[in-house]
Amino acid sequence: MSGRGLVAFAAAAVATAGLVGQSASAPTAVQGPAAVQQVQATALQQQLDTLLTDSRFQGSMVGLVVRDATTGETLYDRNGGTRLLPASNTKLFTSAAAMETLGTGFRFHTDVLATAPVRAGKLRGDLYLKGFGDPTALESDYVALAKQIAAAGIRRVDGNLIADDTYFDQVRLGDTWASDDESFYYSAQISALTLAPDTDYDSGTAIVESLPGATVGAPVQLKMVPANGILKLINTATTGAAGSSNTLSVERDHGTNIVRITGSVPVGASVGQDWVTVWEPTLYAADVFRRALTAQGVRVDGKIRAAAAPATARRLARDESMTVGELMNPFMKLSNNMHAETLTKAMGVVAKANGSWPAGLEVTTEYAKSVGVPTDTIRLSDGSGLSRKVNVTGKSVTDLLIATQQEPWFQQWYDSLPIAGNPDRFVGGTLRSRMRNTPAANNLRAKTGSLTGVTALSGYVSNKDGRKLVFSMISNNYLTTPRPVEDAVGVTLASWSEKAPVAAVKADPSRTAQSEDAGCGNDWIKAC
Repeated sequence: MSGRGLVAFAAAAVATAGLVGQSASAPTAVQGPAAVQQVQATALQQQLDTLLTDSRFQGSMVGLVVRDATTGETLYDRNGGTRLLPASNTKLFTSAAAMETLGTGFRFHTDVLATAPVRAGKLRGDLYLKGFGDPTALESDYVALAKQIAAAGIRRVDGNLIADDTYFDQVRLGDTWASDDESFYYSAQISALTLAPDTDYDSGTAIVESLPGATVGAPVQLKMVPANGILKLINTATTGAAGSSNTLSVERDHGTNIVRITGSVPVGASVGQDWVTVWEPTLYAADVFRRALTAQGVRVDGKIRAAAAPATARRLARDESMTVGELMNPFMKLSNNMHAETLTKAMGVVAKANGSWPAGLEVTTEYAKSVGVPTDTIRLSDGSGLSRKVNVTGKSVTDLLIATQQEPWFQQWYDSLPIAGNPDRFVGGTLRSRMRNTPAANNLRAKTGSLTGVTALSGYVSNKDGRKLVFSMISNNYLTTPRPVEDAVGVTLASWSEKAPVAAVKADPSRTAQSEDAGCGNDWIKAC
C-alpha cells in the first residue's frame, strides 16, 4: 500500500455486521485452517454485536469499525459511515497533519526585539516581546530571555514593553466552545504569545495553590503560580473542621481576570492546586516577562501594551520550544486542547500565511484528503474536538489510522498515543487506568475522546495471533456512559484469535457515569 493511497478490501464474511442483533452471514464451506479462521471471524462479529446491544446504547448512537491495519480489510462495521461527534478523537487528524505540514523538527520560538539604540546600558525606546505560538513557554523560559537581555548590557528600558501576538489572528476561543467552560484549563484562550504554568504545558492558564488556615474559620491561604499581576484573586474561602469536605471552588468571571475562590478546605489538608484560564494571555506572558526582567536588574520605565513590532526591529534574544515531534507526547498522552489549536493556527501560518482557525483547518482537511480520507463526508470545526460542530465517521478515522503507517514520522506519532493499562502518566496517558491486567494492557494504543454525552476510542491493537488491527468506536447522546463497553471492545480485539475460540468479554457493570467522571478516562480531568 502506497503512502498516500488507501486500498480498502471488504470482507464478505462481515458484510452483515452492521446492525444490532443481526447475525453475520454463514461462513463459506471451506476446509482446513481457512474454515477455522472464518468461523472465528464470525464469532468476533457476533461478540461485538452482543457488546453493542448493551442497554447503555438505548436511545443513543454508536459507531464501530474494525479493520486489518495492513490490508485495510473490514472485519466489522456498525454505522461506520454515520457522522458522529468525536470529541478529542479530532486530535488524530490535527496531530497527523501537523507532523506532515510543520515537520517533526519544527520549533516554535519567542523573540525579544528593539528598534532603539542602547546607550550606557539604556534602551532608548520600546522593548518588544513577540510570540510565534509557543504553547510550551514556561516562566523559566521568560527568565532565560531576561537573562539574555541583561547579558546584552541593558539595564534600563525607557519606553514600554510591547507584547506582539500578531503571528496568529485575534480570535481567542474556538467555534461553539461553551461559555461555562471558559474558566477551566481545557478551554484556554489561544494566543501566539502565551505562558504555561507547568510541564504539562497548559498554555494560557495559571495555577492557584491553596492551603487551609491554622484554625477553623481562618481564610484559606492562596498563592499564584507563576506570580503575576494580571489575575486578581477574590478570596472568601475558609478553613473547615478536620475531616470536613473540601468544597473549594476556583472560577474566573467571564470577560475579566477576576478569580473568585469560594468554599472550604479542612484543617490539615495538603496543598491544593486549581488551574484557571487567563483572559488575554498575551498580557499575562508580558507581565511574567517584565517581572523576570526586574529580577535580572533590568528596569522597564513604561507600561505593558499590546501592538505589532516594527518589521525593522532587531532581535536581542530568542527562546525556542521542543520540536513538534517531541510535543506530540504531552499533547496526545494528556489530550491537551490548547496544543491542538496552536498547531492548527501554526499550520495556517506555514501553509497559508494566515494564522487562523479556518486556514489551519483547511490544511488539516487537505492532508486528510491527500492520504485517502473522504473529506466530503466529515466536518472539522476546531483542532481539539472541543467544538460540538465537528463530525467524523468511524470509516474516516480508520482510513487515517491505516494511511499514517506509511508516513516517515509514523513511529513517533504512534508512540505518542496513550497505551492501555500502563500506569506511567506520560506512557499510559488518558488510558493509564483502563483495561489494566487484560490482553489489551500495554498493547492497545488509542486516542480517547470525552464530552458530555460523547465518548470515543480509536487506535491500534494486536490480536492474540499478533495481527495488527485498527479500530474506531464513537458513542453519542447516551445518558449512562458506555465507556466500559469501549474497554470490553478493546479487550475483545486483543483477545481474539483466528485459530481458536475466545472467551466472551463483558462490560464492567460497576462503572457508572459518576465513577467515569471522577476517573482518568476523561480528557477533561486535570488530576489525570
